[in-house]
Amino acid sequence: MLAFMPSAGFLLWFCWGVRQDRRQFRNAVLLGLTLLSLSFALLTQVDRLPSSQAVLVYSLVFFVPALAIVVLGGFLVVNGLTMIRKEGRRPANLLSGLAGVGILAVLVLVTTADYVSGSDAYQSFILAVVLITGYVAFLFLCFLGYAFLYGRIKVHGDVDFVVVLGSGLVGGNRVPPLLASRLRAGMRVRREQVSRGARSPVLLVSGGQGPDEDLPEAEAMGQWLVDEGVDPDLILREADSRTTSENLRFSRRLMRAADEDYVCVLVTNNFHAFRAAMTARHEQVRGQVIGSPTAAYFWPSATLREFVAVFWEHRIVNAVMCVLLVAFAVLVGVGH
Repeated sequence: MLAFMPSAGFLLWFCWGVRQDRRQFRNAVLLGLTLLSLSFALLTQVDRLPSSQAVLVYSLVFFVPALAIVVLGGFLVVNGLTMIRKEGRRPANLLSGLAGVGILAVLVLVTTADYVSGSDAYQSFILAVVLITGYVAFLFLCFLGYAFLYGRIKVHGDVDFVVVLGSGLVGGNRVPPLLASRLRAGMRVRREQVSRGARSPVLLVSGGQGPDEDLPEAEAMGQWLVDEGVDPDLILREADSRTTSENLRFSRRLMRAADEDYVCVLVTNNFHAFRAAMTARHEQVRGQVIGSPTAAYFWPSATLREFVAVFWEHRIVNAVMCVLLVAFAVLVGVGH
């Protein structure tokens, strides 16, 4: 049973972190460490299992992840081509395809290492690539898994505001489908609040005017809601923000001015929900974040962009970890 103690410890730490504040990236890492340590614990018990169960454990720990990596690489390449076809060749649209090519390139590099060079330096290089790739992949899976769980959280209790975050306009003045999805989700939360007997929350639309826009996003969002039948008196506009941080910071000021003890729900798209929740925590906004649906082909690339942003926000820790992994690979090569 001692083999399962690390898993139990990480699980308790994860539960405590979620109870304290579910909007922390640390919770995602703790969830990943719980599952990783559980995998190692299961491997230590394989010799005590019947052969059929032992095969199942080995498959879950080794074969399934290996197959998933190959499938993921191919899927991302295909998705990258779809993104280029439907969204154009902008750098952001190339991300999923480049990630897929990178995964397949690392697989080729590792599987052909013994045939290319037998030098210790080259073997250290391969080990460093594998370790850094494994580290980044682990963090991405943590992010993906926890973001999925966070997106399953339902709205509980009464809320005073439903804050809908802006995302850019089409043609300088029209609400695009991505933003309309957020607005519909905000309207749905409002209806659910009213149906359960709570007072109707205010819909706070947040978004300033970009250089290629004819009016602030908040103005276009407010008009869209009015056209959908929402009472104009229940719409509040925040039209000065330029970034997600400003969306949340400026919206918080408006909500506090109206009610010091406000409770809110923030609405964005599902791929952005967890990162927006992390930003909301940083900006001390009292409320959870929910995600609205996104086109299936758009989701992988958008999720990767969100992960890259989170990775960069923790760049010092990640840089230190990568340096340590490279140093370990070099030491292994020298010792060999």
